[in-house]
Amino acid sequence: MAELWKGAPAAAALTQRVADQAAALRANGVTPTLAIVRVGERPEDLAYERGALKRCEQAGVAVRPFLLSQQVGQEELLDVIAQINSDPAIHGCLLFRPLPPHLDEAAVCAALSPAKDVDGVTAGSLAAVFSGTGQGFPPCTAQACLELLDFHGYDLTGKRAVVVGRSLVIGRPVAMLLLQRNATVTLCHTRTADLAAECRRADVLIAAAGRAGVIGPDCLAPGQVVLDVGINAGADGGLVGDVDFPAAQSLAAAITPVPGGVGSVTTSVLISHVVRAAQRATNQEGCG
Repeated sequence: MAELWKGAPAAAALTQRVADQAAALRANGVTPTLAIVRVGERPEDLAYERGALKRCEQAGVAVRPFLLSQQVGQEELLDVIAQINSDPAIHGCLLFRPLPPHLDEAAVCAALSPAKDVDGVTAGSLAAVFSGTGQGFPPCTAQACLELLDFHGYDLTGKRAVVVGRSLVIGRPVAMLLLQRNATVTLCHTRTADLAAECRRADVLIAAAGRAGVIGPDCLAPGQVVLDVGINAGADGGLVGDVDFPAAQSLAAAITPVPGGVGSVTTSVLISHVVRAAQRATNQEGCG
């Protein structure tokens, strides 16, 4: 029976580390601050915002909300981004997406300074992920996968990692993060020839295709660590991942649940990026 890797313990440990770092910054006169830019009131945005606010409070990170109407114009939104970029007291920005269709989301993301892009939405952040240098941060869910592996003491050096999914939000950036940890990475997708065979070769299998049940029993092998990043609507209306959970439970060494797995670590990663951005901005990267 696979060990169940719930996200809450890893999130709590990361939040405590971040709280210590934030306290050290505040002792030096710097309050790490997150700007939250939300257009409209989509339920999923509100839910994530509540989680982020809770983590900020736990970690000692201040929040500056910029809450805009669903009808906000492009120039007004760009003015808000410019205000955040120019304010030295704001260290990171969470921009909820997708934006309403009348807004140019690509232009808004491009306007945000990579130094304050704590959610990995700018081209500068992605360039940093792929090059290993520069400003910006990895997308939070991608880094949450690494945080879970670290929390459980899993050494990626020399391991074969298979990532199923090629999005710029999870698949491709998590592949780069795994490479940086000396894993040998295969990046697959739903059109990969003999996907099941590729998956069975994995020591670490990360499912991020966004398709319920795409990782079935034929994709799994004994002893694997399986991180299920997918969030899909199940037949009963609940949430399910990309992985056949009962099959993984019987074969894998470890499996993350959905919900309650990788996704529950993402807000802690977000807050850690805010504190890191504050350290960089004030030349206190060794702080805490």
